[in-house]
Amino acid sequence: MQATLNRRWLTVGICLSLAVLTWLVFGQTLWHDFINYDDPRYVYENTKITGGLSISGIAWAFTHIHSLNWHPLTTISHMLDCQLYGLKAGWHHFTNVLLHTLAAILLFLALKQMTGAVWPSAFVAAVFAIHPLRVESVAWIAERKDVLSGILFMLTLLAYVYYVRLPRIGRYLVVVLVFACGLMSKPMLVTLPFVLLVLDYWPLCRIGRQSLDGRRQLLIPVLEKIPLIALSAASSVVTFLVQKGAVGSTADLPILERINNAVASYVLYIWQMLWPVNLAVFYPHPENRLPLWEIICSLLLLICITAVAITLRKQRPYLIAGWLWYLGMLVPVIGLVQVGWQGRADRYTYLPQIGLYIAVTWAVTDLTALWQHQRSILSTAALLTVVVLSWRAWVQTSYWRDSETLFRHALAVTTNNDVAENNLGIVFLGQGKVDQAISLLQTAVDLRPDNSPAHENLAKALLQKGQVAEALIHYRKLLELQPDNIEVHNIVGTVLVQQGRVGEGVEEWQKVLSVEPDNGNAMSNLAWVFAASPDQSLRDGPKAVELAEQALRLSGGRIPILFRTLAAAYAESGRFSEAIQTAQQGTELANSQGNPGLATELKANIALYRERQPLRDHSLTNASSSRHNE
Repeated sequence: MQATLNRRWLTVGICLSLAVLTWLVFGQTLWHDFINYDDPRYVYENTKITGGLSISGIAWAFTHIHSLNWHPLTTISHMLDCQLYGLKAGWHHFTNVLLHTLAAILLFLALKQMTGAVWPSAFVAAVFAIHPLRVESVAWIAERKDVLSGILFMLTLLAYVYYVRLPRIGRYLVVVLVFACGLMSKPMLVTLPFVLLVLDYWPLCRIGRQSLDGRRQLLIPVLEKIPLIALSAASSVVTFLVQKGAVGSTADLPILERINNAVASYVLYIWQMLWPVNLAVFYPHPENRLPLWEIICSLLLLICITAVAITLRKQRPYLIAGWLWYLGMLVPVIGLVQVGWQGRADRYTYLPQIGLYIAVTWAVTDLTALWQHQRSILSTAALLTVVVLSWRAWVQTSYWRDSETLFRHALAVTTNNDVAENNLGIVFLGQGKVDQAISLLQTAVDLRPDNSPAHENLAKALLQKGQVAEALIHYRKLLELQPDNIEVHNIVGTVLVQQGRVGEGVEEWQKVLSVEPDNGNAMSNLAWVFAASPDQSLRDGPKAVELAEQALRLSGGRIPILFRTLAAAYAESGRFSEAIQTAQQGTELANSQGNPGLATELKANIALYRERQPLRDHSLTNASSSRHNE
C-alpha cells in the first residue's frame, strides 16, 4: 500500500516538475507580440476568428477552409481565445504554453503506462517539453495546431493502452473519437495508426508474440487499425484538395528535387536534435542546390541506421520502434508532397522526434546497465542535458518576441531567405522606414521572382514613396502570379486612374465584378467614375446610380463616402432633389463618425446640386492632362 502511494506521489511530482520546466522556458512568451507571418490570417486579421466563439462561427469552422487547411478544432480554439482575451497576444501565447505543458505531461503518463519505466519516460517527456526545436510550435501563435494536436495524439496513445489492456468496443470507440479530433486539429496525425502498429511491436508486444497454436499475432492488430486508416485516408484527401495549387506546391518542384531534399532533411533533423543551433523560422528550399555528396551521405546514413535497427530488433526492439516512429511520422511533411517554399521546418519535428528520444533513452539505459554507478551517472547526464537544452530553448524563444527580432535572426543564420527579407520589409514599412523596406523587398523579389507577397509589399512601399509607375510593374507581376486576386485588381484600377489611365482602371474594376459581382469596392469606384468623370465618354448616370445604390446596400448604410458617390450619381442623372437628400444623410453620418472633412465636402456638393449642377472630379482631368503631356 505504501509502495503504491509512493509511486503515485512520484508520478505527481514528475508531472509538476514537467510543468514548471516548461513554463520556465516558455513563460516569457506571455510578454511577446503577434508576428506578421501567418498570425494575421490565422488570428488578428481574420474577422471570422476575431469575432469570437459563436454557433455560426463553429459552423463556419467545420464547413470552410482556414489558411489552406481544414482543422476546425484549431480554428475554434483561436475563436475561443479571441472570445476570452480579445487580441491581447500574451494570452494567446498562454494558451499555447498551457497546451504544450499538458502534452508533455500526457506523454510521460502514456510512456509510463506502456513501458512501466518511470525515469526513462520522464526524461523523454522532459526533452520533448524543452528541446529548442519545440520553440516554433509553442512560441508561434499560428502553430496552435501543433500543440493542440499534440494533446490529442497523447490522449490517443493513452486511450489505446486502455483498450489493449481490456479490449472492449466502448474503449475502442474512444480511441477512434480522440483520433478523429486529432485529425481535426492537424492533418499531420494521419500517420498515427502506423505509430500504434509500431507500439504493438514494442513496448506493447502484441506483434511477434507466439500464440498457443504457434501462429504469429499480427492479423488482429492490423485489422484494428482499418477504421483509423480510413479516417487518415479521408483526412489526407481533404488536405490534398484544400492545399492543391498552393504557392510552392508539388507542381512547382521537380520530383527529384523533392526526394533529394527529403533524404537530406531526415538527417538534418537528427543533427538539429543533437546540436540545436542556428534555428530559424524559415529555411528556404534548396531546390537543385544540394551537393551530391550530401545527398549520398544522408542516404547511406539512413540505410545504415535502418539496418542496425532491424538487426537488433530482437535484443533491442525499442530501436526499430523509435526509428520507425520517426521515419513514419515525418512522411506527410518531409516534402515529397510540397506545400510552401520551405525546405524543412522546426515545427515538423514536434511529434516525430519523440521516436528518436525513446530509442536513444532506452538504448543508453540498457548499454549502461552493468555500470557500477549507473544511476548517479545517468541522473547527472540527464540533468545536464535538460539544463543545456532549456537554456538553448530559452534563448531561441527570446527571438520570437516580435517580428523584427525574429526575421533579423533568420537572416543572420540562413542565406537566400526571401521570406525573411519580405517579412522584415513589412516591419520596416509599418515603421515608416520606406527606403529600408524597399531594399529588403526588392531583395526578396530578386531571390524568388514568383514570391507573390514580396511583389505586393514592394508595390505598396513604392506607392508610399510616390513611385507609382514602378509600383504598377509589381502589381502587374502579382496579377500574372495570381490572376484571380480581387483585391489587387481593385488596387491596380486605382493606380491606373491615378496615372490618368482612367479607361484601363475601369476595365480592372469591371474584371473584379465579373468574378465577384458583389464587390463593394469595385462598385463604388466604377460608380464614382461613371458619375463624376470630366470625360463625357466615361460618364453613365443610370449605371452609376445602379452601382452606387447596390454598394450602399451592401455596406449597410454605414460608410458616409458612399452617400457622396450616390449623390453624385443622382446629380449626373438629373435627380437633384435625391442628390441633395442623399448628401445630407452622408453629412450627418460623417459628423457622427468624427469625419468633419468629408462633412464639409458634402456640404459644398449640396450647394452645387441646389444650383442643379452635377459634380465633376477634376483630379481625373488633371491626371488625364498629365498623361497627354508625357
